[in-house]
Amino acid sequence: MNVTRGFAGRSRARHPGLPPGQYDAGADWPVLSAEVTPDLTPEEWTFRVDGLVAEERTWTWAEARALPGSVYEGDIHCVTSWSKFGVRFGGVSLDVFLDAVRPDPAATHAVAYAHTGYTSSLPLADLRGGRAWIAFTYDGAPLAPEHGGPARLLVPHLYFWKSAKWIAGIRLLDHDEPGFWEQNGYHARGNPWEEQRYSGD
Repeated sequence: MNVTRGFAGRSRARHPGLPPGQYDAGADWPVLSAEVTPDLTPEEWTFRVDGLVAEERTWTWAEARALPGSVYEGDIHCVTSWSKFGVRFGGVSLDVFLDAVRPDPAATHAVAYAHTGYTSSLPLADLRGGRAWIAFTYDGAPLAPEHGGPARLLVPHLYFWKSAKWIAGIRLLDHDEPGFWEQNGYHARGNPWEEQRYSGD
């Protein structure tokens, strides 16, 4: 099993600093959702990659869990100003799913969509190269429903609204198509270290 220690390639157990405007949430993990937490079981869960790909594909829970596992150890940052250090998520690198569908060279962006209808938009480059995961566990236990379980997108180097809870799929596009929060004034990319919180930042 592959373990990725943070996006910057180093552990921040002694975290030398927070991104601008953030505070350390410590042991807390605030629950923030744009929608009501769904009653979604692993048996009902599916994940699909479609759009500008050579072959659209859908995975069941059993099929996704059978793929090679990967672990992210590092930090997460929420646009509402909290950061959480030393988290550990287990799942499958998004590269595994994307390699299976063979993205079209024209694809530059993606829309992540949830089983609830929530969407977030991301540059495709932010989902490749070991930067993103479909996460099934947190700290060795099944991911709790209020935190996106049974599975969520994890893009830890961007503000956490990009990491769509209850992930249902990724659609690849040749243009940026704003998601839920992006349509409501949030930044198109959301880099915590550049404080890209809102449109125009």
